[in-house]
Order: sequence, then C-alpha cells, then structure tokens
Amino acid sequence: MEVLSVFDMLKIGVGPSSSHTLGPWRAIQRWLRELGTDLGGAGGLGPVDHVRVDLYGSLALTGKGHATDQAISLALLGHDPETVDVEAIAKIVQALGLQQLLLLPGATVPIAFDPQSDIVFHRDRRLPGHANAMRCTATVGTRSLSSVYFSVGGGFVVREDELVGQELTRPGSTAGRPTLPYPTQVPADLRSHCHRLDCCIADVVASNEAAWRSPEEVGEGLDRIWQVMLTAAHRGCHTDGTLPGDLGVHRRAAPLARRLLGDGSNARSGDSPEAWMAAIRASQPDFGQKLQWISTFAMAVNEENANLGRVVTAPTNGAAGVIPAVLLYLLCLSDEPPSHDDAPAVVRSFLLVAGEVGTLFKKGATISAAMGGCMAEVGVSSAMAAAALSEVMGGTMDQALMAAEIAMEHHLGMTCDPVSGLVQVPCIERNTMGAVKAINAAELALASDPALARVTLDEVINTMRDTAESMSDRFKETSQGGLAVNVSVRVPEC
Repeated sequence: MEVLSVFDMLKIGVGPSSSHTLGPWRAIQRWLRELGTDLGGAGGLGPVDHVRVDLYGSLALTGKGHATDQAISLALLGHDPETVDVEAIAKIVQALGLQQLLLLPGATVPIAFDPQSDIVFHRDRRLPGHANAMRCTATVGTRSLSSVYFSVGGGFVVREDELVGQELTRPGSTAGRPTLPYPTQVPADLRSHCHRLDCCIADVVASNEAAWRSPEEVGEGLDRIWQVMLTAAHRGCHTDGTLPGDLGVHRRAAPLARRLLGDGSNARSGDSPEAWMAAIRASQPDFGQKLQWISTFAMAVNEENANLGRVVTAPTNGAAGVIPAVLLYLLCLSDEPPSHDDAPAVVRSFLLVAGEVGTLFKKGATISAAMGGCMAEVGVSSAMAAAALSEVMGGTMDQALMAAEIAMEHHLGMTCDPVSGLVQVPCIERNTMGAVKAINAAELALASDPALARVTLDEVINTMRDTAESMSDRFKETSQGGLAVNVSVRVPEC
C-alpha cells in the first residue's frame, strides 16, 4: 500500500510545471546527493569533472516551454524551489549561460558547464517506464557515472530502479514511510474509516498526518501552504504585463480584478491580501460577478505560475489555481463565509481533505499529464476542491466523495495540449473551468442523497486510469495534438 502525506500532494515550488520544472529540479538535487554519497570522502562533488543531463519523451518535447532547462540549471547551482528568489531567476540563469561555470556542492573549483550543450533535448526518443525521463551523467576522471530518473507528476521523482512497470499501475514504495493508523489505498478504505470512527475525512487525515509530525507542525505547514496560495492569487490580481514565451499572452487577472472592484474600492496593490479579501467581500458581488471573481482568482495564480512564480502543486503546478480559487470563493463570496476566527481552522480542514483526495487519484490512477492528459491535473484538482468544499460546508463524508466523483466524471478524457509547449493556452483558462466545476459539484452533492448515486468515486478513479492508458500520446503533454497543432501562433503587435 502506497503511503502518502497531504504534504506530498501540496508542495511549494516554482512554476510553470510540477512534472517539467519542479520534478527535474528535485531530480537533480537528489542525483547530486546520491552522487556525493557514491563518491565518498569529505570532498563531496569535488572530483567531478563534467556533468550532462539528457531529457527524453515529454520532458524533451515540451521542456523548453516548461523551463525544464532553467530548473536544471538552478538545481545544479544549489538553489531550492521553496526558497529561491523568483525575481532573480532570469538573472541567475542568464549569468550561468554567460559564464558557463558551475561550482558543485562541496567543490572548490568550478567546472565548465554550458546549458545549451550540456542539457540535451532528445525530442525523438523516449525511455521505457515513463514519458518524463532524464539521464544525469557525471564524468569523474575516466569514469562515467549515470543515473536515470522519472518525473511522475506533481513534483514526484523516482529513480529507474524504483519504477515497477508504468507509473499508472506501480504499487509505490513504503520504504522510510511511517505506518499510518488509518491507511487508505482506495476511496472505500477512507469511507470505511470514517463510518467506523463516526468522523469526517479531515479527522482521519489529521490522525494519519500525526504519524509524520506533531499537530502543531501540521497546522503550521497547512498555514504556510495557504499563505503561498493566497500570495500568488493576490500578486496575480495586481500584476499587469505579458507572460514569457512566443505566444505573447497578456495577463488578464489584474484588469479583471480592478474592473470587478470598481473605482469606489479602497483596495490598492500595496494592501495586504487580507485587506484585499475584505474589499472583495464588501463589494457584495452579484452571481455573474462571483463567477468572474472565481475565474479571476484561478487565472491570477496560473499567470504567476506561467511567469516562474511561487505556487503550490495542487496536485500539480498546471492546476495550481483551482484550489486557491475555490478557497477564496468560500472565504469571500459564499453565502455563509466562515467568521474571521473560524477561517484558519476551516482552511486547514479544507486542505486536509483536498490533499487526501489527491492521494487517492495518485494511488489509483495518475496525476501526471504526460500519462493521463489534463484530466490528471485540472480534473484531479477539481475533484480535490469539490470534496473539500463539500465537507467544510457541512456535507457528510459520502457527500464529499460524491462531489469528487462528480467533478472528475466531467473531466474524463481531457487532453493536455499546451500551445507552443507553454503552460498558458489553454491551461490558464482550464483552471477557471475546473474551479467552477468544483463548486457546482459540491453544491450538487450537498443537495443529493449519495445512497442514490449510480457512480462511485472508486469507479471514476478506475475509469480515469483506463482512459489514461487508452489515450494517444499525442494528447499527453507532448504538444503533438489538440489545440497545440491547430492554433496558429500569432504574436500580438506591441
């Protein structure tokens, strides 16, 4: 049984892609640690003469648009995605390209490294095992030390010898993982625990999280995740400009937010996120404006993601806007928003439920768009948000799982077809649709009797896995099908 924490699903990182940016970044960090151990001695990576990274499959096909080469460069330079100054990324990468020198951890003398020639994109090759493959090679004297890693979605990374068959069906390793009091592999397990304990999903998940860390640490970790989400939404709603890449996509969240708040609003770009949220509540938006706000929240986060901003995988970077948008709907736009005093606990419960539902999809199907298309990203995120919203709005465990089922059922088969390999078109708008579907799914579930439902979450996850396995690779984050080949790239005039 695969053992996963909520914090495995909700990870802080840098955009634009969890599988193509965060995953390769973490793979390089892991490789450097393992390489240092293999070389032994106190010199760390000092004996290394040269390093090279080869990318295959989807990593090669859409890696440039997903900043895979930049992530690899930053990792080799010793930066971490949780702490790197996102404002300085462009300058750091540019400096490496100009100097072509790399000082590895533990080394005293820099080695030659040219990102243009030492990061190689093999667009016509794919390694067995997974669509996102990378080979890391270090030259040490006359020796060549090589390791293969797979970025399997959501920032998860496995080494070649750890992958059993396809990621879609691999059992997952429990090495180094705690024994959970209430283990769950499929939704039926979670349903059984909740019925037996007569409690909600968040309570079961909180008990399991205690196997990793103290309740205080869990709470602090969830609070930090929410702050990153909120900061991304707030920043995206106050930042104008054009996103990087050859599409020339203009940022839309900021002008939308200004129009929705109107000239009479006291909210300014320098205000805190909390003051901004208060201004949104005070504006008393009507139904149409609420829909626009939900879309604005989602777009804001994903515009930040596309700009190499800091976001939270939920469960992936490409779907990072759905959960923040639904949470902001709950806190700012719902008919009965939680009080100021209750809000922190409600947000924590929401994230616990969302994270747990995400683990069910990862265990039973996939959260990798390279394996399952966009249903593995926005579809899973919508299901996560729907279940969480249902529970914190007073729904039963069965209603929460029903909400997740409804949300995913209507994302089945969605392709991943980023135009120009960028997480912009159609990815940003798809987050808005995923958020709206999540809210609708939660409302439908809350108004329904789950005992009368004809489809279960277990059946939908199984169907998602079957659908992913049957999909053409052209529609799995390769930019070889769908909108990616039917949309003409027309850069707008300045």
